[in-house]
Amino acid sequence: MKNPDAIAAFLALGQESRLNIFRLIVQRGDTGLTPSELLEKLGIPNATLSFHLKELLRANLLLVERQSRHLIYRPNAALVQELSSFLLENCCGGKPCLPATKKAKGTTS
Repeated sequence: MKNPDAIAAFLALGQESRLNIFRLIVQRGDTGLTPSELLEKLGIPNATLSFHLKELLRANLLLVERQSRHLIYRPNAALVQELSSFLLENCCGGKPCLPATKKAKGTTS
């Protein structure tokens, strides 16, 4: 992933409503959500939702599919994975980031 792609994704997610929309769509996974479902869950005006979905699409964070007269928004899982890898690339100098957990006293292995 190149810096401009990561920056576009972070800028899109740097707004609270867009972050909330994206998180709801990610939670639904491959099933996705329609704008009507998002409106019901978020209680924001239709024009506002439309604007935020457009920004998330522009950042390539979402995929949209038309099913008859409905639009289904899904997370772009490949980009999310790429973004995570980009963030964690060379994390902690190649060493585990989390300290090893100590075994509780009195336990045997």
